[in-house]
Amino acid sequence: MATFTRISDDEAPSIEVHPSHKLSEINDNIYGGFTEHMGRCIYGGIYDPGNPLSDEHGYRKDVIEALKDLNVPVVRYPGGNFVATYHWLDGVGPRENRPKRPELAWIGVETNEFGTDEFLKWCEVVGTEPYLCLNFGTGTLDEALGWLEYCNSSQDTYYANLRRQNGREEPYNVKYWALGNEMWGPWQVGQMTKEDYAKRAYQWAKALKLLDPSITLILCGQDGLSSWDYYVLKECIKHDIHGLGGDRTKSLIDMHSIHIYTADKDHLPNATAPRAAERAIQMTSSLIDLARIENGVPHGVPRQTICFDEWNVWDPARAPGEQGAEEKYTLSDALAVSVWLNVFIRQSAVVGMANIAQSVNVISPLMTTKEGLVKQTTWWPLLLFSKYMRGHTIALNVRSSEYTGVTNPPWIRGTIETPYLDCSATLSNDGRVNLAVVNIHEEKGFATKINGLKAQKVEVWKVTGQSADAVNTSGSETVTAVKEEEWDGKGMFTFPKLSLTLLRWEI
Repeated sequence: MATFTRISDDEAPSIEVHPSHKLSEINDNIYGGFTEHMGRCIYGGIYDPGNPLSDEHGYRKDVIEALKDLNVPVVRYPGGNFVATYHWLDGVGPRENRPKRPELAWIGVETNEFGTDEFLKWCEVVGTEPYLCLNFGTGTLDEALGWLEYCNSSQDTYYANLRRQNGREEPYNVKYWALGNEMWGPWQVGQMTKEDYAKRAYQWAKALKLLDPSITLILCGQDGLSSWDYYVLKECIKHDIHGLGGDRTKSLIDMHSIHIYTADKDHLPNATAPRAAERAIQMTSSLIDLARIENGVPHGVPRQTICFDEWNVWDPARAPGEQGAEEKYTLSDALAVSVWLNVFIRQSAVVGMANIAQSVNVISPLMTTKEGLVKQTTWWPLLLFSKYMRGHTIALNVRSSEYTGVTNPPWIRGTIETPYLDCSATLSNDGRVNLAVVNIHEEKGFATKINGLKAQKVEVWKVTGQSADAVNTSGSETVTAVKEEEWDGKGMFTFPKLSLTLLRWEI
């Protein structure tokens, strides 16, 4: 496991890495994306017909190449809050026949020019799997079943034939389906009580799996810290073979979704805020165990995992959703994203998917202009982690001094540690050991002894800048990922202030 030992500020830190102690396999889906009909994410983001940077389908080629660089394995769509008034039939068929609708989540008009077939075709071009969210606000079970049939059925039935009529013969075979989005929230069209939601989700799950038993269903949780999470898990994680064709080795519910965004105007509370997400993952995992125990789910039935399908640094006051939520990210935010990614590596045993919200323009590391792309500060940690931090999480112990000031949220203090050196380690499938170290200190670099590894050469990548408020803007990149000269692995290694460092050993 990853453990932390607090030391005094004047002691030298050390990191003990145990490459032979593989803890859990990392699901590639933790590097998932999210595209919502919000701001410039779809229109002007992934879809920009008429722009010379777009292909014959209207897809931005530079965005596609960037997401291929990230090797994004799965992308959630079409929301988000947007989905609560979205009716998928509005967005299929000839474009000239598609209705324009009022859009209530972000107060606009949805043209439906981009819909199911456009998104699923885009996923194929990118080389990613789609993850569709069902409308639990104004939608019906019949509508949901029709969407599943349209996407996945090979039978001679109405919605499968409608797909064929619209130009797609073979099924899309969409695996991941969410049972609504944030239905607990007062901002949600169709907000529900936990009792009403759990009853509906369970009945929808039975019907959906009768139609297609191969799909993965994701329950709508809150943040993993609420009575909503406990109640819906208790009511929906049961060993009920109805809807499963009598198969006693499966469950209706496969994953539980939670959402958290972090942000603070001050650097250290901002950089340590993702530790709240780690505590939430731990608590959600325990609630899953509790539901299985109380409901007598047999050991042989696969354990449900956590789908952290909205996460990022976002201050809605600073970047309002109704105005497109176009955050301008700083180096502090890049370090916070690095800590977020360390969290997912450390908790890989229980996290089956994570989706940064969002993939383009809206609170995103990737911004489009008419002329090209801007890669914000948060792009670089996402790129390094997605390229190298795969395979298996391995054990490590970190001895470091700790930030002891104010946290956001305040309850972090006393429930989980906030070290100045935040770390995770992996063993890649190619046999390399990877160590990600985030030094959140604003003034101090740490000369650190790294134990447990020997090598002739160590690759070193760094993301850093001159100050916590450094930004990347169009035409001016001050925060980038730099590959340095190889380290010989001897003596102490110094982690600079305000930095993410990725070290890679061949062993």
